[in-house]
Amino acid sequence: MAAFIIEGGHPLSGTIEPQGAKNEALQVICATLLTSEKVTIHNIPHIRDVMNLIQLLKDVGVKVDSDGNTYTFQADELNLDYLQSNEFVQKCAQLRGSVMMIGPLLARMGKATIAKPGGDKIGRRRLDTHFLGFERLGAQFHHVAERDVYEIFAQQLNGCYMLLDEASVTGTANIVMAAVMAKGTTTIYNAACEPYLQQLCKMLNKMGARISGIASNLLTIEGVDTLNGTEHTILPDMIEVGSFIGMAAMVGNGIRIKNVSIKDLGIIPNTFRRMGITIKEEGDDLYIPNMHHYEIQSFIDGTIMTLADAPWPGLTPDLLSVLITVATQARGSVLVHQKMFESRLFFVDKLIDMGAQIILCDPHRAVVVGHDRKLQLRGGRMSSPDIRAGIALLIAAMSAKGTSRIDNIEQIDRGYENIEGRLNALGAKITRLP
Repeated sequence: MAAFIIEGGHPLSGTIEPQGAKNEALQVICATLLTSEKVTIHNIPHIRDVMNLIQLLKDVGVKVDSDGNTYTFQADELNLDYLQSNEFVQKCAQLRGSVMMIGPLLARMGKATIAKPGGDKIGRRRLDTHFLGFERLGAQFHHVAERDVYEIFAQQLNGCYMLLDEASVTGTANIVMAAVMAKGTTTIYNAACEPYLQQLCKMLNKMGARISGIASNLLTIEGVDTLNGTEHTILPDMIEVGSFIGMAAMVGNGIRIKNVSIKDLGIIPNTFRRMGITIKEEGDDLYIPNMHHYEIQSFIDGTIMTLADAPWPGLTPDLLSVLITVATQARGSVLVHQKMFESRLFFVDKLIDMGAQIILCDPHRAVVVGHDRKLQLRGGRMSSPDIRAGIALLIAAMSAKGTSRIDNIEQIDRGYENIEGRLNALGAKITRLP
C-alpha cells in the first residue's frame, strides 16, 4: 500500500488545469460498447478507475488505441464467453464503474452478467434503480447463487414510461444506454441531469440516438436499430475544480485554475463564496487570491449556515469532505448535512486528531467551528477511506504544522491523476512512498 509524506506549511502559487472528468469518462467509455464502429474520446484522465475500466473493455475484446489523453475504441469483435467467466466477475467486483457496462451489453447483445461492484467505502450504494429500470424495459434477472452474480437477459427491450425511485446518476446513465436501442419510446422521469449525464446523452445523439429533454429530469428516448461511431471530448472534472478551490483557500498564495468550463460548474463556485472565499472569473479560468482570512456567511435571518448535498443542480456530495476541511480554518461555523451516504463523514475523526473543532452529530451531520487561522492544524498519520476524503486529508496535511503521512493513497489515485506532481509544481512538498 502506497503512502504520501507531506511537509506542511508551504504556500502554493501558480496555475493548474483540471483533468478530464472521471464520472463522465466512466459513462462514455461504457457507451462505446453500443456500436461496432470506432468511437474517439478526448481528454480521458489517466486515473486508476478509468484505466481499470479500459483494461476491462480490452479483456472483453474491445480494440483500444491511445495517443496521450485521446483514446479510440472499437467494439466490433466482443468475446461474449469472457463475460461469463469468473475472471470478468472478479474484475467487476473491484470496479464500481463496471456496472455501467450492463446497459450497453443488454441493448446490443441481449445479455449481461454483473457482480456486486466495488468502489468507495462510503456506505450503502444500492443498484435497485438500475435493476428496476431494466425490468421495466423487459429484462429478466437470474441470480446464480454459487457465483453470487446476476445474469440478465432480454430478447427484445421495449420502450416504456418509468418514474425512477431516485435520481441516480449511474442508474440514469445505464437505463439511457439500454433504452437507446429499445423498440419504441422510453420516457424517464426523475432522471439525473448532471452535466456528465448531459454529455453522455449528447454523445449518444451524435451516434444516432434520439434523446430529448437533455439537462432536465424528464428524458424521452426514441429507440433506434443501430448506432454509429463518433468523436467526443470530456468536460473538465468539476470535483477536481472544487478541490483546487478549497486547496487555494487553505494553502494558496494566488492560484489560477485554467479552463474549468464555468458554465458546467453549477452551484460549486457560489458554495465556496458562501464560505467567504474570493473567486474571480477571468474568461474560462478561476483565480483565487491569497485568503489570509475568510468568513462563513450566515443566512439572512442570522442563523448558522447549513450546507447540504442534493441531486443536480444542488451541491454534489463529492465536495462535502473538501468543504469541511476548508471550514476548519474559516471564521465562523457551519453545519454540513451529508444526506446520501451514511459513512462519508467518519473521516472527520482524522481532522479532529489534527486539532480541528468538529462535532460529529450523527453519521449524516457535522458542525465545524472554524479556527480563523488562530490555531494551525498539526500533522499526523492517517489513512484515506475514499477518494474525496483522501483529497480533503491531503489539503489538511498541506496546511498543517509539521509532517503528515497518508496511507492507502490508492484511493486518491482512483480519482486524481499524478496529484503529487501537479501540486509539487505549485510549491507543495509531497513525497510518494511505494
